[in-house]
Amino acid sequence: MRIGHGYDVHKLIKGRDLIIGGVKIPHEKGLLGHSDADVLVHAIMDAILGAMAMGDIGGVFPDTDNAYKGADSIILLSKIYDIMVDKGYGIINIDSTIVAQQPKLAPYIQDMRKKVSDVLRISIEDLNIKATTEEKLGFSGREEGISAHAVVLLKR
Repeated sequence: MRIGHGYDVHKLIKGRDLIIGGVKIPHEKGLLGHSDADVLVHAIMDAILGAMAMGDIGGVFPDTDNAYKGADSIILLSKIYDIMVDKGYGIINIDSTIVAQQPKLAPYIQDMRKKVSDVLRISIEDLNIKATTEEKLGFSGREEGISAHAVVLLKR
């Protein structure tokens, strides 16, 4: 078995869609990034790559490559899934946390779980997604950005 941890953060700005866990969430701001800036999916990809000792998503999908400009992170996640399967790994479970002061994410968690578990071909019961605030502390508390953590357990 192999365990991996992923972390991602993106700045909130006006004029971008807010996409987290592959779900478009109504909000006056979205996340700035080379791709769609889906912090949750990025953290999950980094956790999977970390468990396989393959670095991070910047090494696989560099932000200097225009092929990934505006990319749908769910599609990138499916590519990470293919790499994982080619290396002989399978997911046992994933636990993740999104850190955001606003918007409230509880109404969207089940849709995120469905979208991500479908791409990774795991049971929805093997993917936990939770959201928390930082009680108005730090950059996320000031609503300057959103971050996410993910931990994955793989088996070979």
